[in-house]
Amino acid sequence: MSSFARKLLAATVAALFAGSAAVGQILPGVQLPPVNVPVGNVPVVGPVVQPVIQQVLSDPETRQVIHRPLDYVGGLPERVAQAGDATLLELRRLRLQQLLRDHRRELENNGSGLPVRRGVLMVADPDDQSLRAAIAAGFRIVADERIDELGLRTVELAVPRGMSARDGLRRLRQAAPRLQADFDHVFEPAGGALLPAAGSLAIAQASPGGRKIGIIDGGVASHPSLASASIEQRGFAGSPQPTGHGTAVASLIVGSHGAFAGAARGSSLLVADVYGGNRAAGSASTIVRALGWLAAHRPVVINVSLVGPENAVVARAVQAVRGRGIQVVAAVGNDGPAAPPQFPASYPGVIAVTAVDASGRALPEAGRSAHLDFAAPGSDMAAALPGQGYARVRGTSFAAPLAAARLAVAGSPQRLAAEARPGRGRVGRGIVCGDCRIAPRVVGAK
Repeated sequence: MSSFARKLLAATVAALFAGSAAVGQILPGVQLPPVNVPVGNVPVVGPVVQPVIQQVLSDPETRQVIHRPLDYVGGLPERVAQAGDATLLELRRLRLQQLLRDHRRELENNGSGLPVRRGVLMVADPDDQSLRAAIAAGFRIVADERIDELGLRTVELAVPRGMSARDGLRRLRQAAPRLQADFDHVFEPAGGALLPAAGSLAIAQASPGGRKIGIIDGGVASHPSLASASIEQRGFAGSPQPTGHGTAVASLIVGSHGAFAGAARGSSLLVADVYGGNRAAGSASTIVRALGWLAAHRPVVINVSLVGPENAVVARAVQAVRGRGIQVVAAVGNDGPAAPPQFPASYPGVIAVTAVDASGRALPEAGRSAHLDFAAPGSDMAAALPGQGYARVRGTSFAAPLAAARLAVAGSPQRLAAEARPGRGRVGRGIVCGDCRIAPRVVGAK
């Protein structure tokens, strides 16, 4: 056990016996109210978690876990990842709380601590009678779109004035029970940051045809490893904006420069930017539109290194994409195995990917999903930074694109499974693309 882990254990034991109720101010404007967090079969209350959190967040590097600065793509520091399930759950809560605080005008709490678009609900394939009932109940249509590539119609409804999205959903289900309605949930990157990065977008190159791979992410910045890649970008929350997260993911798939090599270089990359440089974007409605655009271009696989809650309309869109024979690969997230299952990784037919370290051990912070298919390298490795240079990356965000790239090359999940090798911990059917990791020292990663 590391010295850091021993300190965390000591703090937890001390709190258990002392019954400490201290609440620390760990970030400007962020308090730690008591929370009940299950760990195994023992309920652990907020005051026990609090001293641990205070130690975890005692240095600037760790505070990035919540604030996600513009150039941060490293994921959780290893000492935080090993801090335990209760700590990871509390960090998740604080991160979502901070997102809601930073974007009050755009987002609201759905009642369960999850960020959703303020005052807006989503409906899939509504019938006219139900829509009329919704309008009679005070709802207003703000968007009505038919996504032919998915055979899906989506309608966005503004809730009645002065009503929260949570209360609006309750009223809508009472007024029009046949509607397949849900919040417009906001999805996050499964590691790293999504704020706009300095530099320009990767220049679009003419597609040479052949294998196509899609990603739903932030925009991809220019970088020497992407200079010769065929990349087409489309924005679904404004114009595409370069991000560290999207650039790292893209480089792991099609990057090629000196010693750095992506796992499916030579492929054409289709980038659906669902953020437009805004952390409050990345909503279910933008993801559905992105899936429609990608489906029209018929990639062999779509990588989604984003996580969020189950959403009825996204589920319909994913099902439609899978019905067109397009594989979908998604990261399981980095909030630990005690966190709720994340989506889209947990949808049936989606290939759920976790991350392993250089020794083939599952990362302790890796999340869980309703099913787990494969693992791929997700730490002790390098990926491109916007503009130039490389960064050390960590998290399931960066394992998923390696698995997606390898799936595109292998041609089918069955062939990919035949390549899988054993690992340690929860690795699904095994580790794929195990040799795809580029060691940070090889490319001078920061």
